[in-house]
Amino acid sequence: MDRRARAVPGECTGIDSRLKLSFAVTDAPQGTTALPIEIRDLTKRYGSVYALNSVDLDVHSGEFLTLLGPSGSGKTTLLMAIAGFNRPDSGSIRFGEDEVILTPPHKREVGMVFQSYALFPHMNVADNIGFPLKLRGITGSERATRVEEALETVQLSGFGARNIDQLSGGQRQRVALARAFVFGPRILLMDEPLSALDKKLRERMQIELKHLHRKLGVTTVYVTHDQREALTMSDRIAVINDGELIQLDTPEVIYNSPANAFVADFIGESTMLPLKRDDAGALFFRGQKVGDAGADEGKDWTLVVRPERLFFAGAGAETDDQTIVLKGVLREAVFQGESEMALVAIDDGTEVAVRFGTSGRASPAASITGDQVSIGLDRNDVIIIPGEQAA
Repeated sequence: MDRRARAVPGECTGIDSRLKLSFAVTDAPQGTTALPIEIRDLTKRYGSVYALNSVDLDVHSGEFLTLLGPSGSGKTTLLMAIAGFNRPDSGSIRFGEDEVILTPPHKREVGMVFQSYALFPHMNVADNIGFPLKLRGITGSERATRVEEALETVQLSGFGARNIDQLSGGQRQRVALARAFVFGPRILLMDEPLSALDKKLRERMQIELKHLHRKLGVTTVYVTHDQREALTMSDRIAVINDGELIQLDTPEVIYNSPANAFVADFIGESTMLPLKRDDAGALFFRGQKVGDAGADEGKDWTLVVRPERLFFAGAGAETDDQTIVLKGVLREAVFQGESEMALVAIDDGTEVAVRFGTSGRASPAASITGDQVSIGLDRNDVIIIPGEQAA
């Protein structure tokens, strides 16, 4: 494929330069209206490897969009291209009506939160937050007022005089957020800002970030490799792999209607069961009809089984109009606190995970490892995707 069109000269900028540029002076007023982002045919190569391969993406004004993908997928490269810290080889990035592909970072009016927070250790909390205002020539009482408002927004009122080394990880994260939005950016970019926090604090901060976004109303692009984090926080999720945009939709659609096997496997836990298709387009697993492919001939199909949508059926249960039943052997049942996970080996040897609450539905704990069991899947919970060749 020819990638020579619209070549843009430039080079990748290091982290030290990013810190300097991200707080350079801009004329953006506080409370500037949120802007949409339009990305077209964005391509970035490192030698023969495509970090971004003709990416098209629209971010709506004021929405919270998450770039989600495994390590090396291209999500951070895309975020840094939006920020201006690396130059794509070709393509277009527009903020509203303005093309910014050649605009330096300090003129893009973008707030940035780095994975490491990048706070200045020699400054106290108030000076860290007020630093971008100082660079913009805002001094005295106005700067103090804005800093105090930002501290109140992130629930750190009274922390202004503290040194950075006196803060917990969650408090440092809030300071970094306050510094990113205190000058009223049109766009807020975040590069895995919760990755250094423990699980409990991370989950709490996800909700706080969601609330903060609603309060600020700023267009936000957020990078993470954590699927649950993306599902919790996002208005929409852009799933990226190998430098390409695989699927873009709401968390509910991404989870319930994955575009392909990669998305189904990456978003949440799942077991993939290859299906057979008859001449009429009906799809079967081990002789049990699970759906219809219609007239789309020549395509392989896969049944995606989510652990939380399975349940233990009675010993004599059989597939009917409402339920698909799989029979197998109980391999393991593991207590995990709020839930229990059971592994069942169905007749072809595939292990299927079943997850359920520790109260409510009957637990398989009374069964002994090696017992024959039946697991059910409601037909309303069936997910079928293009996929592997049936066995």
